[in-house]
Amino acid sequence: MRTNFDVWAPKAGTVTLLADGRHLSMTRGENGWWHVQHAELTEDIDYGYLIDGAETPVPDPRSRRQPQGVHALSRTFDPDLYQWHDSGWVSPGLDGSAIYEMHVGTFTPEGTLDAAIGRLDYLVDLGVRYVELLPVNAFNGTHNWGYDGVLWYAVQETYGGPEAYQRFVDAAHQAGLGVIQDVVYNHLGPSGNYLPMFGPYLTEGKSNTWGDSVNLDGPLSDVVREYIVDNVLMWFRDYHVDGLRLDAVHALHDERAVHILEEMAAATDDCAEALGKPLFLIAESDLNNPRLITGRKVNGYGLAGQWSDDFHHAAHTNLTGENGGYYEDFDSIAALAKVLQEGFFHNGTFSTFRERSHGRPLDKDVVTARQLVTAIQNHDQIGNRAAGDRLSASLGYDQLALGAVLSLASPFTPMLFMGEEFGASTPWQFFTSHPEPELGKATAEGRLKEFERMGWDPDTVPNPQDPSTFTNSKLDWSEVEEGDHGRLLELYRRLLALRRETPDLMDPDLRNVRVDYDEVGRWLVMQRGSTAVALNFADTPREVPVPLGTQARVLLETSPVELYGDAVQLPAYGAAILAG
Repeated sequence: MRTNFDVWAPKAGTVTLLADGRHLSMTRGENGWWHVQHAELTEDIDYGYLIDGAETPVPDPRSRRQPQGVHALSRTFDPDLYQWHDSGWVSPGLDGSAIYEMHVGTFTPEGTLDAAIGRLDYLVDLGVRYVELLPVNAFNGTHNWGYDGVLWYAVQETYGGPEAYQRFVDAAHQAGLGVIQDVVYNHLGPSGNYLPMFGPYLTEGKSNTWGDSVNLDGPLSDVVREYIVDNVLMWFRDYHVDGLRLDAVHALHDERAVHILEEMAAATDDCAEALGKPLFLIAESDLNNPRLITGRKVNGYGLAGQWSDDFHHAAHTNLTGENGGYYEDFDSIAALAKVLQEGFFHNGTFSTFRERSHGRPLDKDVVTARQLVTAIQNHDQIGNRAAGDRLSASLGYDQLALGAVLSLASPFTPMLFMGEEFGASTPWQFFTSHPEPELGKATAEGRLKEFERMGWDPDTVPNPQDPSTFTNSKLDWSEVEEGDHGRLLELYRRLLALRRETPDLMDPDLRNVRVDYDEVGRWLVMQRGSTAVALNFADTPREVPVPLGTQARVLLETSPVELYGDAVQLPAYGAAILAG
């Protein structure tokens, strides 16, 4: 067990370790690091740090456990004590994979990692390859989306803590599922952030949507960057995760010659080589900048993948007819056709919402479609709506099925949001549990301001602090096999299986994607080799040309279709996948 305690506090005059009820003065070493040796531990103990004679201890910035919450003492945790059983697992990387985005607290009634283990067989049967967990780092309160975390090395106790996390990953790997962990390095939550007491983890004068930016390029930023990179490696080494999703990387302010993303990607590749297994990073970015996923040898950052919100926006607008706010530029079949062929809609074009040009083109000779993660629903696009309403709140089975075919037959790496596959009727709303009344009030008021530009009715916005907002967001598993819920679930299973079994649908080369469409008729055909995906976004039947010859056959249909030589008759909101 641990005997050495080290903490970085470059500006402190004194640092004292409070461990197991004892006060131990620490010695200042090089570069602002403080050290002290504790008697050998035979069991885990609670500890904290007293800075410059303070009477109240604060948690370790690298705390692995916070059993009493983020304002209390840390607890030691040795990750090497866990006996793993996943030696037979081999990550497939992103090629041909489908991702299932999950929030631990609302995935099951219990809202724990151990309870989620009980649903892994369901996910295997569904046909996804990875489970992506929303952030699980320690936050203040009992429930939260996870983006208010303040201790990046600790797993939230209400989910089960670090041991439960190891059990979950182990069970997932044994079931044949990989694990991607969503991590947040662009900001810290509003309650329980003691890092500024230790050192310049944040940069005054540089801010983003959530407050002061993390210090990536200012004085003493070397250790801050080390803090981040070490956290990346912790997930791979100690918890056996296969990949990380990096939250809002456009909010990482870094003007150094080697960007923090490039440094993280290089460290990940080195770790993968050392461990002898594939590891990867996926960026969430709204910049539409292919440099993120371009190799480092050609001056890119070398990440494995990034999100393409343009796909979501084009799909959502054409499925729902909603065209306000940032959806304005996507209100056409042509916009969807462009995304399917180019990866981005805004690739240097003028963005009406931003009132400026946005993005740059992908080089199809360098970047593959699999490097773009796309979704018709995700936690952001549902939860950041006024009422947290899913597509199932306004669309019927046929339109949901149409969206499913579009998503899962596209050339990109598809991601499903939990419950999407059966058209869950429950919303997924923005919820918090801040114990501080003033913070709870500020959070609720901030949500109302966010929706002003989208034109949504503020009266429909639930109070994030109301416990019912959280409980209403939990999946209702009793409806999974009922009526159209069960019918949609079976379609998702068939689509995911067909995707794996059809070489054309597994082809990641955007140069092999051809799209024909009719704006007036509101249909689109995506041709991928000898396979065609025909989609009708109109509310009336359409005869759609499909140049596959007279030998064309139907591989999948959302409703019965008829073939007429080089054309297919699609019902209203119908979709079909055909082979020549």
